[in-house]
Amino acid sequence: MTNLERIETALRAYLSANIPEPLCEAMKYSLLAGGKRLRPMLCLSACEMTGGSQEAALPLACALEMIHTYSLIHDDLPCMDNDDFRRGRPSNHKAFGEANALLAGDGLLTYAFEVILSEGPKYIDNAPRYYEAAAQIASGAGVKGMVAGQWADLSNENNASANAEMLSYIHARKTGALITAAVLAGGLVGHADAMELAALRDFGTHFGLLFQITDDLLDVEGNAEKVGKTLGKDAAHAKLTYPGLYGIAETKKMAGREAQSAKDALQCFGTRAAWFLKLADQTLLRSF
Repeated sequence: MTNLERIETALRAYLSANIPEPLCEAMKYSLLAGGKRLRPMLCLSACEMTGGSQEAALPLACALEMIHTYSLIHDDLPCMDNDDFRRGRPSNHKAFGEANALLAGDGLLTYAFEVILSEGPKYIDNAPRYYEAAAQIASGAGVKGMVAGQWADLSNENNASANAEMLSYIHARKTGALITAAVLAGGLVGHADAMELAALRDFGTHFGLLFQITDDLLDVEGNAEKVGKTLGKDAAHAKLTYPGLYGIAETKKMAGREAQSAKDALQCFGTRAAWFLKLADQTLLRSF
């Protein structure tokens, strides 16, 4: 079974729990709608690269996907980015209504940590590192990470004085923080030493920025059918973006530099980093 198949199977199993049916359907609608499963794949792959058991990383990986999906549901709401489409079909609030979408997102966020905490006792021999991994995920998702980035993103719409420093602040948190948490969580439940954890953090920082830069470019140059969501909304909301601040040509150069920096960060892993190196190249071209 591939890592992706492990993730899909586990996500379906977690959502077969005793969750009220209408709420569960709204949660499933977004969680099981496909997608790249990037964050859980990063977590499992980092665990594998550092010699750990994927069994220990799988609850963390699934929780990461639940958190990411909650953020997408809330991001699409009219009070946020007001997007009617996600992953090629109507957004959760268009399918279930705003109140139910809000609760589906809340349900996924809180269930993510129920999954982490309920599975934790199985790994009592590795408890300090398992719970440090959980703390990294909470930090990446919360008021110092993704939530802070989303707040700053919304606060700087139509802000003519917003600058490069604010742009970096937004995307290091809105996108980069949870990506970095994913690779650190995998390394922590693996056997990563201090040097390897520092390398994973460095990779997460550069890869998260690469991912956001290419996402900004897709909003300008992408194909809506392939991307699966409404394009051009950054400009419509006057958001602070890399193409908007630097222009498309310079933004593409920045993406290339971040891809190389992400790959350079993993030199200590040698050939074990092959999956990550390929991912960086694919992300640069958005061919995955």
